[in-house]
Amino acid sequence: MIVKTDEELQKLEEIGQICGRVLKATVEHAKVGMTTKELDNYAGQLLEEAGAKSAPISEYDFPGYTCISINEEVAHGIPGPRQIKDGDIVNVDISAVKDGYYSDTGISFIAGQADDPLKQKVIDVTALAFEEAMKKIKPGAKVSQIGRAVFNTARQNGLTVVKNLTGHGVGKSLHDKPQHIMNYYDPTDRTILKEGMVIAVEPFISSKATLVTDGKNDWAFETKDGSYVAQKEHTIMVTKDGPKLLTKIED
Repeated sequence: MIVKTDEELQKLEEIGQICGRVLKATVEHAKVGMTTKELDNYAGQLLEEAGAKSAPISEYDFPGYTCISINEEVAHGIPGPRQIKDGDIVNVDISAVKDGYYSDTGISFIAGQADDPLKQKVIDVTALAFEEAMKKIKPGAKVSQIGRAVFNTARQNGLTVVKNLTGHGVGKSLHDKPQHIMNYYDPTDRTILKEGMVIAVEPFISSKATLVTDGKNDWAFETKDGSYVAQKEHTIMVTKDGPKLLTKIED
């Protein structure tokens, strides 16, 4: 969507901050030995207390308040009996709706102590790729430059991007226009960023995978080669002064 009124911005800021706070609290609450469903229930309670509803449930009847993915699960992991183990890469993706406005944010982290330094490298480079992408966000810029920045950052650090997972527009629905914000340069994408446009940027960086496939259920996407993957996502509004991160929570 494109923000046109102060009321729209206020509503987007409200749901953005709710999602940001719930993500921060959920990551802090995660512990080795906890099941992903226990963690999901905690996030769901926080959303309810904030007066928001889970977007995956509202939009797609997803079987969980949040998406929680571990190791080979890259995205859309269903919360369940799986226990978080020491050294796991855990991804928590929070998206919610309040008063008809949506927001989306996510982060990958290591539970306990990393058992392979490559895991932390993937997470660190994902964060770096996100920051490089932010430098490309301004009115009049091409959406494709976001993907170029993400891809180049991964390549310069000896890593890869997952090409079939993308960012997207967000606002009046969970997946709004533009439908796809690639994590690599697509010369055919001539979409232009406009002032007030609201997008979710989410690099997926991997140790070696370039594609994910359908997983063990109807929802999850997984790697088949044991690659590590990390994601970082914020909901962002394009402004003349650069990106405004609606889901960022200041420490």
